[in-house]
Amino acid sequence: MSSCCSPKTEKPNHADQDNHRQEVRDAYAKVANAENNSESCGIESSCCGVSDDASINTLISTRLGYSEADLANTPSGADMGLGCGNPRAIASLKPGEVVVDLGAGGGFDCFLASHEVGETGRVIGVDMTPDMLSKARNNAVKGQYKNVEFRLGEIEHLPIENETVDVIISNCVINLSPNKEQVFKDAFRVLNKGGRLAISDVVATVELPEEMRNDPALIAGCMGNASLVEDLEAMIKAAGFVDVRIEPKDESKAFIRDWAPDHNVTDYVVSASIEAVKPGCKPGSGNP
Repeated sequence: MSSCCSPKTEKPNHADQDNHRQEVRDAYAKVANAENNSESCGIESSCCGVSDDASINTLISTRLGYSEADLANTPSGADMGLGCGNPRAIASLKPGEVVVDLGAGGGFDCFLASHEVGETGRVIGVDMTPDMLSKARNNAVKGQYKNVEFRLGEIEHLPIENETVDVIISNCVINLSPNKEQVFKDAFRVLNKGGRLAISDVVATVELPEEMRNDPALIAGCMGNASLVEDLEAMIKAAGFVDVRIEPKDESKAFIRDWAPDHNVTDYVVSASIEAVKPGCKPGSGNP
């Protein structure tokens, strides 16, 4: 299993990256199908989400910063408890904007963003797991969302044209990538000038032990591949972004410790809000 691709770490080869993605894809396919087979990816109450119990997911999501109104305004089954924060809280979405959600899962954040950008805006969810994509599309039909679509793809190589997006959101997904530098480069590519990142993810406060970095369950749970804050900031700036802000949330330890109770994960990682801007003046909304 590959380790974090920070500036201090040699990038894995293509075979390693593909193996990494396939293991993550398999884990999240189990989550997507949990209603049918009661399987999970093996981490309790984590960002890899294990429950199909709506009351449990409601508890998880309200701890992450979502409101009861948020949960009531989305189709049943869209909220899978799959996050480590609420990226919309920092996104400041506006009517008419084009929003892309990296790792859309069941579509929860996409549907909430849909209400904010309105009929003149668009929301595109990207996910590499076909089972998740099917779930999200079914949820979109149930909720009758006209301005939301879901595309199959890898977040390192987004199925979106250059400079056609106003905002990129993501909730505890970028750590699942074997090549985070490429994620930020491609995010920069698709964003309009003046476009912005609004991300919730897990960051490392100290260097993780090698056994944690190589633990497939911790990687699938968004922890094993966490980058140090300074390394993450360097990646984002190297991609071309400015005004980078990474704010660790110490209060997140209250729920992160439940993700992997057999490991002292809060000694090493916390959730953080991550913001950045693509330089330049913002034009009108694009048409990806």
